[in-house]
Amino acid sequence: MLPGTKQVLVIGGGPGGYIAAIRAAQLGAAVTLVEKGSLGGTCLNVGCMPTKVLLHTVEVKEAIAGAKEIGLDVAEAAVNLEQLRKRKERVVRQLTGGVGMLLKANGVKVIKGIASFIEAQKVKVKLADGGEEILTGDRIIIATGSTAVKLPIPGADLPGIWDSDMALEVKEVPERLLVIGGGVIGTEFANIFHGLGSKVTIIEMLPRILPPVDGELAASLTKEFQRRGIDIYTDSRLGRIEEQGRGYIATVAGPEGEFKVEADRVLIAVGRRPYTEGLGLENTRIKTDRGLILVDEYLETAEPGVFAIGDAIGGVMLAHVAFAEGERAAANALDEKEPMDYKVVPNCIFTQPEVAAVGLTEEQAREQGEEIVIGRFPFQANGKALIQQETRGMVKIIASAEYGEILGMHIMGPRATELILEGGLAIKMEATLEEIYGTIHPHPTVGEAIAEAALAAEKRALHIPNR
Repeated sequence: MLPGTKQVLVIGGGPGGYIAAIRAAQLGAAVTLVEKGSLGGTCLNVGCMPTKVLLHTVEVKEAIAGAKEIGLDVAEAAVNLEQLRKRKERVVRQLTGGVGMLLKANGVKVIKGIASFIEAQKVKVKLADGGEEILTGDRIIIATGSTAVKLPIPGADLPGIWDSDMALEVKEVPERLLVIGGGVIGTEFANIFHGLGSKVTIIEMLPRILPPVDGELAASLTKEFQRRGIDIYTDSRLGRIEEQGRGYIATVAGPEGEFKVEADRVLIAVGRRPYTEGLGLENTRIKTDRGLILVDEYLETAEPGVFAIGDAIGGVMLAHVAFAEGERAAANALDEKEPMDYKVVPNCIFTQPEVAAVGLTEEQAREQGEEIVIGRFPFQANGKALIQQETRGMVKIIASAEYGEILGMHIMGPRATELILEGGLAIKMEATLEEIYGTIHPHPTVGEAIAEAALAAEKRALHIPNR
């Protein structure tokens, strides 16, 4: 190590942690990363990536079911769960192995073990082989991630009750699946298991599923789920779970009184909470709030030189936010002081159809007193969506009435999670409706719907009647 080289210690090898380690190494630091499990954290091992493997199989299965309509005679698809699980494991191994190679290529030292603070700049690591090591760092970045929230209700800890991690290890598709929680995790798993053949019921305590999503799109997805046979109960609270034969019976309090739901499996998907237990934070000046590590706009804790990122600090608990925080924290730790910018954070929900959003919802814009115009364009009127048999949903753009500045973009439909990039860039660049529709969009593409929605906001749409 060269004289004057800063030593950076990163605790946690998930999306935020491994990116922080790589960026710190790129900036010239000597970096050590401590990870208790597999590199890649929740996202690569039991979150974003393995769920998308299952979803892809469901999407292909659904495409095969509609093959006759497009002129293909194909035998009905049957799910081979064992093969699907093996593929999921192969993808996870390849991705986590890739992270390991990247860390090695950047000169990051990786230690397998559990870290806890002895004091501000000193950490004790219980090594995976049973030994112990003391590490010090001029700068420390905490990226310990999150764990599934457990419900404090009778029966929630019964054997066989799933959390999202367990649902990924499924060895058989339950005939009836009860999903507790209608947020992103709950709706994605509901979509997957419905596609695999389960009869799915969702229980959500709030007035609608997907509370952070624009209300109009959340209502559209609710109707689509119900059309496909997924039962949804909102304003409903789970009271208890009891075993019944080889399955379970859940007692639920709804708007019209108490009712019961029978299921072969119950998946509790009510969110995630920061994983900060056992970190020894009490041996530092780091402040917490209900497990969340508190940081300033530079991602620095109350302990100078100690930073925290990702799910450990709460906020928007998404992998791509952790990526950005990891880069920013590494730079700030090495004296490139700049606040973290959360102005543009896309949110992607991998259901069928996909839902994606960036910026203000219609409700948020109105609550802030914004004078707005709204443009909508349905995928039913888009030629490429029609060809692909994916006409459900729409593009919805929210813009300021005065200048036409893009304030929010919300998409439900084919490849919404890819299309939302245009909305993110538009908001980042403070683009206007005119700059959206004034940009020639290629034809035939589903992306044309974005330009049409921008035109519709000014009642200038060309491929739907203007109202």
